[in-house]
Amino acid sequence: MGILSWIVMGLIVGLLAKLIMPGKDPGGIFITILIGIAGAFVGGFIGSFLGLGPVTGFNIGSILLATCGAILLLVLYRFMKR
Repeated sequence: MGILSWIVMGLIVGLLAKLIMPGKDPGGIFITILIGIAGAFVGGFIGSFLGLGPVTGFNIGSILLATCGAILLLVLYRFMKR
């Protein structure tokens, strides 16, 4: 995936994660993109570790893994903020 693909996927994943977990979270569109991209890395790492496969591109499995990773990051952020 190219840089533009990562940015678009980061935006989609970040928005999905924030929709699933509404609440007081950081940032605007740039932070949402960064949460989505970081979530893709975390989800890909965990998915590879569990045998589900890495985040490879725009497909349902990759989006689900990345969204789960972004949700995990939001949970950790909220936990650390308290």
